[in-house]
Amino acid sequence: MNDRPRDAAAPTVPASPTELAGLLRTTGYLADDGLATAAFLAMRMNRPLFCEGEPGTGKTALAQALAQVQGAELIRLQCHDGIDASQALYDWDFPRQLLHLRSLEAAAGAAGEKLDADSIEASLYDRRFLLARPILRALQTTPSVLLIDEVDRADDEFEAFLLEVLTEHAVTIPEVGEIRASTPPLVVLTSNRTREVHDALKRRCLYLWLDHPDLQREIEILHARLPGVPERLAAQVAGAVRRLRGADLLKPPGVAETLDWARALQLVGARQLDVDSAAATLGAVLKYREDADRVRAQLDTLLAS
Repeated sequence: MNDRPRDAAAPTVPASPTELAGLLRTTGYLADDGLATAAFLAMRMNRPLFCEGEPGTGKTALAQALAQVQGAELIRLQCHDGIDASQALYDWDFPRQLLHLRSLEAAAGAAGEKLDADSIEASLYDRRFLLARPILRALQTTPSVLLIDEVDRADDEFEAFLLEVLTEHAVTIPEVGEIRASTPPLVVLTSNRTREVHDALKRRCLYLWLDHPDLQREIEILHARLPGVPERLAAQVAGAVRRLRGADLLKPPGVAETLDWARALQLVGARQLDVDSAAATLGAVLKYREDADRVRAQLDTLLAS
């Protein structure tokens, strides 16, 4: 049994990396030439995009922006230690199956009939009782973007499973048969490089390293995502965050923290970043007490640089 999803609208594919960069900009995501080209090729070549880099460099946000650009559903699989195929693929709705079995038994009892074991099994393992997990949902949804987040937290066995699914764009469920994507989803895998991902999986993908944006691009991101932020405040926040990233902190701030900090400063009415406003809003950009204590003791130096 080869079960294909129903036909749906094909995903929007830009004509060039430049066009894709422009579309991403409309979502608030500013892509440089290398990123736009890698994402464009992933869409055109129907290859997964493997995004690697430090936390907070915009890997997850890229998948979200690509889904908006394509008018596609974003389906996210968050990887973790011990994740297995069943958590990524499907499960059976046991409570509903049990209720169904009881209704069958009641109907058979009322009719004075005996239930056939094969008929019961076929009835219980029907598609209506199938719970689709992220990968199966993505294969059945067109258009879709499948975000496999932090794949470096999974183990080698799960990587091998992903390799097979991403190669075939299909899965086999013993009770149902093969389910194959009519239009494969755009797949974005992210890694914070806590461990090396196996070469076999990387070879299946197009590779993209994401670094923190340079100062000018981070200022542009602030203006794109927070249109009301004053020019001076945007420049001060971007500069301060850039210095924080070089301060050997437990968790250096990413772009999301830059945006949070600028937004927090706006909400408290700050027009510029000074010692008082920085100290009051530091929780928006630093997430560890040790980092916050260390930076508070050096705010004068940080802001004077």
